[in-house]
Amino acid sequence: MDLARTEVAARRRGNAARLGLMALPVAFFGLFFAYPVAAILARGLRVDGVWRFGRLGEVLAQSDIRHVLWFTTWQALASTALTLLIALPGAYVFARLDFPGKQVLRAVVTVPFVLPTVVVGTAFLALVGRGGLLDELWGVRLDTTVWAILLAHVFFNYAVVVRTVGGLWAQLDPRQEEAARLLGASRLRAWRTITLPALGPAVAAAALMVFLFTFTSFGVVQILGGPTFSTLEVEIYRQTSEIFDLSTAAVLTVVQFAAVGAILAVHAWTVRRRETALRLVDASGTARRPRGAGQWALLAAVLASIALLLVLPLAVLVQRSFDAPDFAYYRALTSDEGNVFLVPPIEAIGNSLEYALAATAIAVVIGGLAAAALTRRDAGRLVRGFDALLMLPLGVSAVTVGFGFLIALDEPPLNLRATWILVPLAQALVGVPFVVRTMLPVLRAVDGRLREAASVLGASPWRVWREVDLPMVRRALLVAAGFAFAVSLGEFGATVFIARPDNPTLPVAVAKLLGRAGELNYGQAMALSTILMLVCAVALLVLERLRTDRTGEF
Repeated sequence: MDLARTEVAARRRGNAARLGLMALPVAFFGLFFAYPVAAILARGLRVDGVWRFGRLGEVLAQSDIRHVLWFTTWQALASTALTLLIALPGAYVFARLDFPGKQVLRAVVTVPFVLPTVVVGTAFLALVGRGGLLDELWGVRLDTTVWAILLAHVFFNYAVVVRTVGGLWAQLDPRQEEAARLLGASRLRAWRTITLPALGPAVAAAALMVFLFTFTSFGVVQILGGPTFSTLEVEIYRQTSEIFDLSTAAVLTVVQFAAVGAILAVHAWTVRRRETALRLVDASGTARRPRGAGQWALLAAVLASIALLLVLPLAVLVQRSFDAPDFAYYRALTSDEGNVFLVPPIEAIGNSLEYALAATAIAVVIGGLAAAALTRRDAGRLVRGFDALLMLPLGVSAVTVGFGFLIALDEPPLNLRATWILVPLAQALVGVPFVVRTMLPVLRAVDGRLREAASVLGASPWRVWREVDLPMVRRALLVAAGFAFAVSLGEFGATVFIARPDNPTLPVAVAKLLGRAGELNYGQAMALSTILMLVCAVALLVLERLRTDRTGEF
């Protein structure tokens, strides 16, 4: 009887500790996400203190807005289908085959995902646009077609499928499929009846994430779409910064917010299915050297697709940065003559590193507390809703968040507009979901009985975390910090509004240089993009050395 009472008391302490862990993340998201977004919506939909919800119908009745909505949805569906078609074979290769250079190639595959979208758009413009590589070699241009956007989205999201699906595929027990083969099933039937159903939730989760990222695409469409193609995100930016029609921008933000909420709700459901319905094994023993002509041919095809779709655009980016003799573009970065900034562009490197380190520290603290609060799978609806809240910054317009920072955080007691911390706070909003998604699977893999035993023996929740959880998740914590750092380096949509001219970040500097005519400005943009790419590549190579079997997914 005393033991039962002790267990009940320990469970109550655990629930109270979980609510305590949620307090700081909830406050953070309330102040720096919900409040700025609400401020921009109020600025656009309130006139003389009266909410004008009828404006929703007025805006959506416009033919050009309906065209934007249609193109946003259509291109996201097409991008998702094309990404799955090209990336799923890659997921199999990384999960089941072992070959020299695999870790380096995995880092190469991930580099595009953390590059700023403006860099991705520019790289493809140099590849398929006027005067690009394909134009020079064969007279082929794709910049006036939707194919340039679709291929750039595959480039950007290839790693999402490889890591999300491949991470689970590597942990599926291959003996189940082998047993079906021994019972007479063909290779195709064994895969269709055994492996595919198990991968279903992971494929669905990856597809939803790709759809989310392409649905809210900004930099890629802005550069490659020109005046012909526009997504909701691009239209929100145009209405906010060019036309200054906050009412229309607010309506489009509401539409995007509703769509993103629905996508994330479905995503959360697929993730729960994935975590509760599978029995996994150690991934270290499931990859083997290719056997047979079929596997060697598949490996060759995947390597060729990676070379053409992922490596070639990056190679063109580097080549363009060295077009001028004597490293002229790189040397020009050290001068402030004729620049749009108050400082030499080279200082953007130091600014980005400082901001990214601060954003990483914030994201690790907030994301770590949130992941600890979400550890138990039997959490109630309140905690599951909190899980969905953490993902919203990935889908809500970064333009809206950045402009909301300027409007909402310029008055006491939150007068932060003139402070340096504003940029890391915006970057941390994007980094927190990656920290949570990296740490949560590892935390849930810790045997709950160890925590309960420590609690029954009188350990406080803090001591339980320090003695039980931390030793097991230390490596995952480092991986999460690395992802947050890389993502913070590339954040552009919100930072472009709040970075000061005397403290530009790398993505903002690249976008500003691309916006000015002249070969020197273009070359400097390519040089800064190359530097940013190398910094991200080094960070990801370090991550691959730290990566555990359960920390390989977004």
